Amino acid sequence: MRRGHPAVRALPVVPALVLLLLFLAGPIAYCVWIAFTDLQLTGQAHSSFTGLANFRRAFRDDAFLNAVRLTLVFTVLSSLIGQNTLGLVLAALMKRASKPVRTLTGGVVITAWVLPEVVAGFLLYAFFRREGTLNAVLDWLGLPRQNWLFTLPILAVSFANVWRGTAFSMLVYSAALDEIPAEITEAAEVDGAGGWRRLWHITLPMIRRSIGTNLMLNTLQTLSVFGLIWVMTRGGPGDRSQTLPLFMYEQAFQNSMIGYGTAVALLLLLVGSLFSVVYLRLLRTEV
Repeated sequence: MRRGHPAVRALPVVPALVLLLLFLAGPIAYCVWIAFTDLQLTGQAHSSFTGLANFRRAFRDDAFLNAVRLTLVFTVLSSLIGQNTLGLVLAALMKRASKPVRTLTGGVVITAWVLPEVVAGFLLYAFFRREGTLNAVLDWLGLPRQNWLFTLPILAVSFANVWRGTAFSMLVYSAALDEIPAEITEAAEVDGAGGWRRLWHITLPMIRRSIGTNLMLNTLQTLSVFGLIWVMTRGGPGDRSQTLPLFMYEQAFQNSMIGYGTAVALLLLLVGSLFSVVYLRLLRTEV
């Protein structure tokens, strides 16, 4: 066989392909199979194939539908609105700020991003708890305090995710803004375009692809957030902050219903895929 033959050129990637099939495709295929069975952790000698029973059960389960609703609220508030908007604002402000201010702001924001999820969860729990920092500030201002993790749990965990994840959006948009030619902005200023008009007609269209990519990556990351919410509220009080990852964990490992929990995981994967398809379509759309 000649050295230029396609099969010979493909030989270097064969080990990587085997590893992917063994450690990625294999477990995914096994999980898909489990989702169609009644596999349990305890009290069962053998599992059996149940078809779509787990999926039908999910859509008849009020707790699952509540978890879907809270997952969408959490994703929209903390990713699509919070991290995306705040990241763009910080990137725009830092572009005009002095070097010491950029260094200090970037260091603070990136420190929150690199903290382990569990550590960040404990910090935000201490901030929002009844005797926490937020209520201490409210007392100092003479404002009424409340138990934020009890009265507004989904908003508290959404804020926590914004605080922890904004750095990624800031870095993406900082790089995108640096790619905008200065002469275009200067020409718009000469023509009398104000800040908002430059933002809407020049900046946002020119960083459209960065916005789409950032939204897709942020959304997929937010859909899988588990440790942050678990540390702060454990999905409570009741199920008022129980997103799909926590619901999946509860069904699979606390209620021992591995088959049902895996089916929920596949539905979560489907939600992420739908978001990805929408973002990819938007990226292909011409301005």
